[in-house]
Amino acid sequence: MYKNSEKFLTAFTKIEKQLKSRLNNRRDIGFARSVKILRSSNAIVRRYSEDLLSFAELRNAIVHNKIDMAYAIAEPHDSIVERIQRIEKELTHPTLVGSVFSKEVFTFQETDSLADMLMMFREKDLSKFPIYEKNIFKGLLTQKGIAKWLANNEGDPRLASKTLIREVLPFEGEENYKFIANKASVYRAVEIFREQIGRGKRLEALLITKTGTPQERLTGIITAWDILDAN
Repeated sequence: MYKNSEKFLTAFTKIEKQLKSRLNNRRDIGFARSVKILRSSNAIVRRYSEDLLSFAELRNAIVHNKIDMAYAIAEPHDSIVERIQRIEKELTHPTLVGSVFSKEVFTFQETDSLADMLMMFREKDLSKFPIYEKNIFKGLLTQKGIAKWLANNEGDPRLASKTLIREVLPFEGEENYKFIANKASVYRAVEIFREQIGRGKRLEALLITKTGTPQERLTGIITAWDILDAN
């Protein structure tokens, strides 16, 4: 049976290799400094940075206080071992937005009628529609924008068949979406939603493309509710 100290050190070593590989295997950068550097650019490191820094102290206590190769004075608690193993797994095999949220995305051209969109709204139970002018992304239309348009037109739904989507899109107001790469971690997606809330803004969705640019084909969409379900 492996002791907890051995399990802990094995997971710690794997994490250390992961961090070093992200810093081009520079030997002059220690574990703690690696964490502090990478947490500015890596959502998973940022999420667990305090844990990782604590693990570094525990690792030093175990290694430096070993009586011999087979016996360590400090044996980590089971919960600590489970946590470092889980973090190691998330760092080495992160859950990517593309693997969780890839799906068919229904889009519309800005020259389509609002009536066509409302039909899709009813048939597919969808509420967020990316809008294009040919291949150029123009914005994200939601039920909120449609409701504002209806209120501005005295709630007359008969106008929908005569109204083009490009006439409704301005009612969405400020930018209500962001693009994200399909290889971004789910934690990064969570962060983007939180960052926008911190700025007093609410994102309706994250739109997934191969590298996170609007010029590429949409491969998925993430709403705040999706993130709550996945997190």
